[in-house]
Amino acid sequence: MNIITLVGARPQFIKAAPLSQAIRAAGHREFILHTGQHYDYGMSQVFFEELGIPEANENLDVRSGGHGQQTGNMLIAIEKVLIREKPDLIIVFGDTNSTLAGALAAVKLHIPVAHVEAGLRSYNREMPEEHNRVLTDHCSDFLFCPTLTAVNNLQHEGITRGVRLVGDPMYDAVLMFAEKARQHSTILRDLELQQNGYLLATIHRAYNTDEPEVLGKILAALQACGEMVILPMHPRTRQKIRDFDLLDLDAPSAQLHIIEPVSYLDMLMLEQNARMILTDSGGVQKEAFFFAVPCLTLRPETEWVETLEDGWNTIIGLDADKIQRHVHDMICPEHPPRPLFGNGQSAKRIVSFLEN
Repeated sequence: MNIITLVGARPQFIKAAPLSQAIRAAGHREFILHTGQHYDYGMSQVFFEELGIPEANENLDVRSGGHGQQTGNMLIAIEKVLIREKPDLIIVFGDTNSTLAGALAAVKLHIPVAHVEAGLRSYNREMPEEHNRVLTDHCSDFLFCPTLTAVNNLQHEGITRGVRLVGDPMYDAVLMFAEKARQHSTILRDLELQQNGYLLATIHRAYNTDEPEVLGKILAALQACGEMVILPMHPRTRQKIRDFDLLDLDAPSAQLHIIEPVSYLDMLMLEQNARMILTDSGGVQKEAFFFAVPCLTLRPETEWVETLEDGWNTIIGLDADKIQRHVHDMICPEHPPRPLFGNGQSAKRIVSFLEN
């Protein structure tokens, strides 16, 4: 097969790593197309280096912009590559603007679309990601679902053809790279952190960062937790803090330790050694679940409802008092998380289904 793998953002690089390995091991040709949606070294290139992903065959370097501008620029550029390369199919991941642009470009050219991480639903139509994933699912020929919940979501929308339950490539990646992280990452030593001696937080969703009052409340709640909070700062969030003049990012804080975006291996180390994780990221919610680290989701909902089972993840929204209360009162579940995201072989299963 002649396959185009489309990536553009941090979570997609992680999912692409095990799948790219499986594609090449099976003897298929893979053309990696990078949209450039994430372009900082710490959000892009370092993931290719650490995860052993082959260098992108082409980088469209679309970069930032409004949703319409960014998606439109990607659509135009991706279409040109598809016409030139004539792939047998295109693989898209998740729910970003890159995902939607790739699916739309391919379906217009009658090129089969394989959507990895199909069927997720938050049922929050204020999220741009929700529209991206729904539209992509309805464009796709092959829908690779990470969980049974995702399969059922598609069935409720009348989508049954091409649907396959395969597990989650992010779980594949954690199994592949967690030990490497323990051997090679120096992040705990560099930041002088002890196991279970800090909280880890991530903030990047538009509805958490675009309004100064909302972002200010989240930052204030993190500062009031009474424990060291490590906050790897997304470039977009950093810019919003500066625009709204919410924090002096150059002044050190005893409670809120803001750092640059970290590599994948460093993030795995921070996650598995944290006492608790606070996040609005779907991927980080899952990784917390994989590592059996309690998680507080700074959103009113989650598409990863499986992580809520047995109390490993709790939705707390944006209530500052609730954040502080759960940080201090949340009890770690007695039993480890159940294996709800496959057995670490999802990439091989995807390739097998495509071959057949």
